[in-house]
Amino acid sequence: MGAVRHRGRAAAFGLSCQSVFMTSSTPEDPYRYQVGFGNFFNSEAVPGVIPESQNTPQVCKYGLYPEQLTSTGFIASRNSMQHVWFYRILPGVVQGAAAKLSGNLDLEANFSTNNDNVEFPPHALCWLPFKLPSQSERVDFIEGIKTIAGNGDATMKEGLAIHIYTANVSMTNRAFCSHDGDLLIIPQQGRLDIQTELGMLMVRPGELVVIQAGIRFKVSLPDGPSRGYIQEIFGSHYELPDMGPLGANGMALPRNFEFPIASFDEDISEWEVVVKLAGKLWSYKQQHTPFDVVAWHGNCIPYKYALAKFINTAVVDRDQSDPSVYTVLTAKSKIPGVAITEVMAFTPKWNATTNSFRPPYYHRNMAAEVMGIIYGPYGGSSRDLRAGGLSVQSSYTAHGETYETYKKATTAELKPERVGEGVLAFMFHIPTHIGLTKYALERSGVLHPPSPALFSSMRPHFLEHTDEVNADLKRMGLLPLGTPRS
Repeated sequence: MGAVRHRGRAAAFGLSCQSVFMTSSTPEDPYRYQVGFGNFFNSEAVPGVIPESQNTPQVCKYGLYPEQLTSTGFIASRNSMQHVWFYRILPGVVQGAAAKLSGNLDLEANFSTNNDNVEFPPHALCWLPFKLPSQSERVDFIEGIKTIAGNGDATMKEGLAIHIYTANVSMTNRAFCSHDGDLLIIPQQGRLDIQTELGMLMVRPGELVVIQAGIRFKVSLPDGPSRGYIQEIFGSHYELPDMGPLGANGMALPRNFEFPIASFDEDISEWEVVVKLAGKLWSYKQQHTPFDVVAWHGNCIPYKYALAKFINTAVVDRDQSDPSVYTVLTAKSKIPGVAITEVMAFTPKWNATTNSFRPPYYHRNMAAEVMGIIYGPYGGSSRDLRAGGLSVQSSYTAHGETYETYKKATTAELKPERVGEGVLAFMFHIPTHIGLTKYALERSGVLHPPSPALFSSMRPHFLEHTDEVNADLKRMGLLPLGTPRS
């Protein structure tokens, strides 16, 4: 057959892809990433290292050691299995004996009612921005972690902990690893330059990063002092929420989650590795870097996500969507239909509802709500929440806006409006009771609970309409208000 012609020209071959897609570096982030939530990745800093058709050949290329990290049970279902194979210069067993560290008494991993360091107050609480270390202090990421709240117990692999961190120095020849749970970290001030066993991630304010239990990492501070939030889940993993009638598109797109590529150091100097286990810190020394993985393959890989990429679907004709439409990530509990936590992002959106009360309506949820602001002013009126601070609404605690906000919302002319511009906030929506630590309640120095006086101006408008109510009742053949019960 002759060549296909189009407008007199013979068809010609175009182009084939020469490599897998990776992101490009930017001035704010010099690293490149693979993309795709839930993918099984292969990455080689030196090409040809990953063995073909098997994981542990008799001898690995270049004398590397194979090592597997499993993050689920061996008999877990195929779709929930998480693990990764490392091909590294020295295996993890080349380390000294662990010794318990005496510092940082503000960590918790057990939120039982038997723990005297935990309380379960049934009211709203708020903290002003958590204080950064002073110039006379040297506090790295590990030393700056303080537990605020949580539930369950890390040793039972059920529940979670919520921490804040503040730091002003980078970790040097020091690595950290949580054996308690997967860490979701949200910097609010200052980028985090994170070196992990699987590669590098630059995490900016407005991004979150997830580092699974058992993975070692080091945090450097390229912008100086940093502050942020951590949610640690015990015994489960973060996953994308089901989208139901929303279909395949919207919310957090899988392709916007970024995963590191293999990167390793040749370093035989002394390193300290700090392990968090059952809420306590342990330390051991080794005479080589933990960041010596030349290649890896698997799906238990740290990743990051920019919250501003979240596609806001909370636009309705009337009333309000449930907060689940803001969910970026969720983590399943052992109870069907109940999550350990839902990580939500509040990004700019359009509000075009008609004949509707537009502020958050008054509500009492079975879920606790932990909210923080990354940048911008708080749009509510019920508490003094600021960027770098935190608020907690415990389970079934009544909350909503002040009377002044109510009055304005019920008399305003409703027009389509853009809301939340210049603001980025998040919420950990936790469908169980959460306990507050003594650090949060007594030692943080920034506890600033909302005053009950905020709601003292509320008026019982129903009582101003008794004549109207009685007239309606009479018209319906019913007894008037105030009729004694028989």
